[in-house]
Amino acid sequence: MADEGLTGLFDDPEEQRAYEEFCANQERGLEPFDLNAPALVCRWRMHNKRVPLLNRHIRALSQRVVQGEPLTHNMLSWAKQHVEWSLTEGSYTQRDGVLMLVIDVNGNAAMSVGEYEPLAATDRASLAERARLSQVEEGETGVAPEVLCAADGERLFVAAGEHGCGALTLVEQLAATRGMQVERASLDVVSAAPVVLLVSDEHGVVVASDLDAAAQVSAGADFARFLHDGVAKLF
Repeated sequence: MADEGLTGLFDDPEEQRAYEEFCANQERGLEPFDLNAPALVCRWRMHNKRVPLLNRHIRALSQRVVQGEPLTHNMLSWAKQHVEWSLTEGSYTQRDGVLMLVIDVNGNAAMSVGEYEPLAATDRASLAERARLSQVEEGETGVAPEVLCAADGERLFVAAGEHGCGALTLVEQLAATRGMQVERASLDVVSAAPVVLLVSDEHGVVVASDLDAAAQVSAGADFARFLHDGVAKLF
């Protein structure tokens, strides 16, 4: 596997090394295969060797495209079954890490497991930048893995397209249990709101760490903490 195609997809060189070693040992059926340049990378949070939001992730995966084509039913079935089998039966030492699914430009796929690392920067600007980069991915694959949201006492504003990532579908459902309206808005509008939060398949709900004093005691902040706590219970 060429290193150049993987640059920027991993948090550190050790994670990339482990992933390349994993791929080198994988087989599909009876024939060995090598991944080509990655076209889609999904990072899903684990807990106790399970992926709590797996069914939501698979539904979101069904809305994604690779090289302009939707994923096949066989690929979706393989992904779900492989997660369930490999985490239960595999010899992974990480029980609460991150599962990574990579699909290459030819439609081949492999999975690996790594340690979970919390976000180093959680201020408003850093969360907005992560969301902006995810919107680039959304334009290429159809679904953003991380979405910036804003909360007030009555509504949840979401800077995402029609199809949400697995974590976002849960957040929207939690909002509905509180009688909150969910509205789509641009990233610029959302990032300028008093209370912002990042919804991520890998990190759950991350409330901006630099809310001003008034925002911290607002109904929007209470709602954001409710969403954070609700998703955090899964991990």
